[in-house]
Amino acid sequence: MERSEWLARLPRQLYTAAQVRALDQQAITEFGIPGLELMSRAAASVLGHVRQRWPQVRRLLVFAGTGNNAGDGYLLAALAHEQGLRVQVLEAGDPARLRADAGRARTRALDAEVPLLPLDSPEGRQACEPVAQTVVIDALLGMGLTGPVRPALRQAIAVLNALDAPVVAVDIPSGLCADTGVVQGVAVRATLTVCCIALKQGLLTAQGPDHAGELVVDDLGLPQALWRGAVGSTPAVRRVDIHSVAGLLEARPLNAHKGQAGQVLVIGGETGMGGAALLAAEAAGRAGAGLVRLLTRQAHVPAVLARRPEIMVQAMESVEAGDGPALHALVRDATVIVIGPGLGRGPRARQLLRDVLGMASPEQAMVLDADALNLLAEAWQERADTAPAGVPPHGVRRREWVLTPHPGEAARLLGCTSADIQADRFAAVRQLQSRWGGVVLLKGLGSLICHEAEGVQQVSLCTEGNPGMASGGMGDVLAGLTGALLAQGLPAARALTLAVCVHGEAADLAARADGERGLLASDLLPHVRHLLNRH
Repeated sequence: MERSEWLARLPRQLYTAAQVRALDQQAITEFGIPGLELMSRAAASVLGHVRQRWPQVRRLLVFAGTGNNAGDGYLLAALAHEQGLRVQVLEAGDPARLRADAGRARTRALDAEVPLLPLDSPEGRQACEPVAQTVVIDALLGMGLTGPVRPALRQAIAVLNALDAPVVAVDIPSGLCADTGVVQGVAVRATLTVCCIALKQGLLTAQGPDHAGELVVDDLGLPQALWRGAVGSTPAVRRVDIHSVAGLLEARPLNAHKGQAGQVLVIGGETGMGGAALLAAEAAGRAGAGLVRLLTRQAHVPAVLARRPEIMVQAMESVEAGDGPALHALVRDATVIVIGPGLGRGPRARQLLRDVLGMASPEQAMVLDADALNLLAEAWQERADTAPAGVPPHGVRRREWVLTPHPGEAARLLGCTSADIQADRFAAVRQLQSRWGGVVLLKGLGSLICHEAEGVQQVSLCTEGNPGMASGGMGDVLAGLTGALLAQGLPAARALTLAVCVHGEAADLAARADGERGLLASDLLPHVRHLLNRH
């Protein structure tokens, strides 16, 4: 099954580990479902998916830790043994540490006469020898991991990852943080992850997708009333894709004219970086903006006119010599301003951004990308350096702008490192929105969108896109696409959500046709047009 197919089947609701634990506890205490019964359901679900995916399987090798995740593994081993499969459980840790239901699950495996072997014993090492038609089960840690993997389990994960066999993770790959998608030192690389009760947010961003493999979710038959409760009805994050944004852009009336489709002003393209601004402008046109203006360096004007004569291009030099009225007229007439692609970070770029922010009305929609974000960060840092001790610096906040940083730009906007951003992308995008206002996109695998609605931050995660998008100009296309959707009247959060989903799906369509490697930003444009007319 292609990645796009199983991704489309995933639930929209994503939860934190704490929320899933609360749902689990509610099922036990409020709905009277014993914990051992939930473990049995999880075991049956995982085994069912194993047999469906690998119908020729003859042997299961179960790696069990010392927590509740191991309980699922022991019950799975007992059930598989009853069904005639050859099963061995490799125990990584002292079984005496198993508590309550997990301990009872181990007893069931013993009663079923499943071989339970210490991983570091000669028998355990022999069990790791290659055997045909084997599937490996990861039941080492589960979602309860809160810090670095302990040395003994690090060794167990290393042994598991070295096996030449498909790996199925029970609930979540061991060693992966369920909340952030960050590997805690080392993590299992699964072929398939069967996520139980609810989908954990960390599986779809940061390092999560590279370790989870294919994802399936089983709610274990929990009562529907559970999902209508306080926890079940308030997921931490909502998953979005091309299917979830269908219908956001209404069909145009028969008497439509270009004025109704809005005017996008793209500002950027310092010397040597004219392609960035041109890509943004062309994307705005292909996404349906009624009129696209481009303010760039004079040296780039002939190339713009030759490639795309529909763009109304003007030289930056014409507004550089203190010509406030000329720039003011461009800003005033624009429905949306897209500033930053190839803008540069020199004194003129800094002044231009300052002028545009000062001239734009508070209600005027704006998209800030690339160098505009870096200049914002520099201005914030200057305020931080000159602020009195103990007084936090304040960034410029606007309600109607859209900020689209990648992790490096996000780090500069928050005064931290890219590693800090990637350590908890969900916290980072919330902090960005809180500091700068508007709607914020944190780019990357599992791109995150954060906006505020009725005083509450809402976060969405996009599952569109592919590794071929790791090439220059992709962000410029997204900036122009977002600007065009804003110009056509969509509110900022909806415009950005639609733009991100269309952008990713366009890349997927282009990669499906010719492969990921060598994918160029301009390859997306025909697909962008097609998708926006289809959706």
